[in-house]
Amino acid sequence: MRAITLGIFILMTGILFTDISEAVNTKVIVRAKSKDAKFIGTSMGGVLVTIRDSETGEILAKGLTIGETGDTKKIMLEPHKRGAMLSDETVAKFETTIDIDEPKLLTVEVYAPYAQGQSKIKSTTQVWLIPGKEIVGDGIIVEIPGFAVDALTPQAHETFKLKEGKVAIPIKANVVMMCGCPLEPGGIWDANKYEVKAIVKRNGEVIDTLPLSYANKTSTFEGKLDVTKEGVYELIVYSYDPDTGNTGVDKTTFKISR
Repeated sequence: MRAITLGIFILMTGILFTDISEAVNTKVIVRAKSKDAKFIGTSMGGVLVTIRDSETGEILAKGLTIGETGDTKKIMLEPHKRGAMLSDETVAKFETTIDIDEPKLLTVEVYAPYAQGQSKIKSTTQVWLIPGKEIVGDGIIVEIPGFAVDALTPQAHETFKLKEGKVAIPIKANVVMMCGCPLEPGGIWDANKYEVKAIVKRNGEVIDTLPLSYANKTSTFEGKLDVTKEGVYELIVYSYDPDTGNTGVDKTTFKISR
């Protein structure tokens, strides 16, 4: 009798041990949201997501978000209620499953917008993942601050010649939210509220700061730089939102010769 009881005990202990130690596929969804704007989707190249074991640094999952930027009205205009989802099935996400047999602290790193190399920002967060306890719905939302700024003209290494000792250099830049949301006067992202300027350097020295104004084209800003001296010039174009602290920068260089 004692032998039978001992056998049952060993069998039950083995079953319990197996249940506890088995790795469980646990689903995780990650999304990236532009600060003061919408989700970053495929239209901006997506977001590169890397999920690591916080203790060892091992990469557990990696990939790009795929999908759209979301419902503008829901995200930007309507009050947000506790528990209500900001996303839906169309909104950009990275979805994966991670095999774990015990709670694991994850480091989630997002790098975006992936198609705009000059504007990529890296943001990270950490979260505990429990075996079998999925993180779905909106999932893990990581905020990406800033603007995506693209200096359009002058082109890199473009050369201009002085005529009668001077030349006017046209400056043009494209500025959007990190999700690609457009800037325009009076819009949800009001171009009139943002500071867009070009810092001008000649032969490595700052010589001027030039304001850029809305160019009557969505997300486009322009100005004109009057130059009278030869040299190698650098333009540092920046955008700044005094309300949110969002910033963005791009650079280009050009030459002035006789």
